[in-house]
Amino acid sequence: MTTMLKGIAASSGVAVAKAYLLVQPDLSFETVTVENIENEEARLEAALSAAQSELQIIKDKAVDSLGEEAAAVFDAHMMVLADPDMTAQIKATIESKKVNAEAALKEITDMFIAIFEGMEDNAYMQERAADIRDVTKRVMANLLGVKLPSPALINEEVIIVAEDLTPSDTAQLDKRYVKAFVTNIGGRTSHSAIMARTLEIPAVLGTNNITELVSEGQLMAVSGLTGEVVLDPTPEQQSEFHAAGEAYAAQKAEWAALKDAETVTADGKHFELAANIGTPKDVEGVNDNGAEAIGLYRTEFLYMDAQDFPTEEDQYEAYKAVLEGMDGKPVVVRTMDIGGDKTLPYFDLPEEMNPFLGWRALRISLSNSGDAMFRTQLRALLRASVHGTLRIMFPMVALVTEFRAAKKIYDEEKAKLIAEGVPVAENIEVGIMIEIPAAAMLADQFAKEVDFFSIGTNDLIQYTMAADRMNEQVSYLYQPYNPSILRLINNVVKAAHAEGKWAGMCGEMAGDQTAVPLLMGIGLDEFSMSATSVLQTRALMKRLDSKKMEELSNKALTECATMEEVVALVEEYTK
Repeated sequence: MTTMLKGIAASSGVAVAKAYLLVQPDLSFETVTVENIENEEARLEAALSAAQSELQIIKDKAVDSLGEEAAAVFDAHMMVLADPDMTAQIKATIESKKVNAEAALKEITDMFIAIFEGMEDNAYMQERAADIRDVTKRVMANLLGVKLPSPALINEEVIIVAEDLTPSDTAQLDKRYVKAFVTNIGGRTSHSAIMARTLEIPAVLGTNNITELVSEGQLMAVSGLTGEVVLDPTPEQQSEFHAAGEAYAAQKAEWAALKDAETVTADGKHFELAANIGTPKDVEGVNDNGAEAIGLYRTEFLYMDAQDFPTEEDQYEAYKAVLEGMDGKPVVVRTMDIGGDKTLPYFDLPEEMNPFLGWRALRISLSNSGDAMFRTQLRALLRASVHGTLRIMFPMVALVTEFRAAKKIYDEEKAKLIAEGVPVAENIEVGIMIEIPAAAMLADQFAKEVDFFSIGTNDLIQYTMAADRMNEQVSYLYQPYNPSILRLINNVVKAAHAEGKWAGMCGEMAGDQTAVPLLMGIGLDEFSMSATSVLQTRALMKRLDSKKMEELSNKALTECATMEEVVALVEEYTK
């Protein structure tokens, strides 16, 4: 029977394929007394061998998508599997206690995990406990004959169905086979949505219960354009989805013709269209989509994809690759933004009641425990600056004194490098991300000291509305076009211009086709978005008159009381 669901359209595109459930299977079992010891040992050997083969494939895929260093975790997993001591102890337990392989595996691995976790002063050993836990899960799944989901092992066209997708899950996705994904939670600004747009995979998020409704292999139709998901679509519905997919592909081809065009309005006003990236590999997509700059390089993925703090040299190479890849076009690099929902296994973040309002980003960088990490990153950036046009941005700034403290450290590291005879570019701009309402309100004072602003609307909106953007219950409050948000943005842009500085936006709102006309009217200088939104935005700007958009934004700022009124006004002005 056909079932229809509606979620949040998070990444454009259309797909019809079979479901692949990326949910953890039930690995419970009963302890059984066995007579045939040899049979249990053979089952164990087969499960160990199958797990080894799976991990090799996953590792090879991870090397391709993440690089050797990030894939090294799978080497550790394979070493655990090949440990003769552990295997011998599991077999000895089967023989002495006459229990099934599942029970023996659990008993011995639980013992090893407890030993390693007990070594509280040895981070390396504690990490081995996590490796054993992961490997045990894989071997247990093979013993029980159930499938442990591994996106890297997919080798046919599927639609991924999950509670949510982690960055490491998304990094394993192969675009040749993964045609779309649908999740229970998340929205347009969640990491899974941002990565889906980077990978150009259609995505519908926030369906609440898709994982409960879909069976493995069930046929699905998904539209990342409308947020519609259909289970067991009829042949007619399949045809409709295929037609919508073809129309979207034709539209994309039309936009592609604008790749090398200048971003100008119908009346000749120029805006800078930039792209957001997470890794040096994303630069190719930036250039393929004709972006004029990188408006946000999220450097935290350098930290999240490593087993320890990335060295100055590792970071220098990454920043150099991005700057060189952009061939002189500006690159805004955001300093490390860890905290909130982004954690590091090797950095001890405190448990907090509300981590989004807690110890994160620049707050960590300016603390005693984050100072060395911050200085290392700044040195790497300063050294890389000679390879392109670098702009450095500090995230999560609430106070002018925080900016001054960060700028002082920057100045100190710059002076040290110059004293060491290391070349550093002359023209590095240093700015801040405006994502806290306090900074937006005090923009006139910040503008006297910074070189630029970049507005991070993903957080600015949730902080202004006091509504967690990941919480489905309050998702109605995530309102980019609410007059209150527009007034804050207007305040920031006008404050920047009053001091002769430029203001950009790197939140997802910058590529939102309803928001773009309003932001043009407000006078935003630079729009930075997922690379895949650049050409669509250029096409939109090309047909709009900047004077008319100014009139639109003035009306929205002074006459509208609700988001709905603003949307209606935009529709009226952009017909």
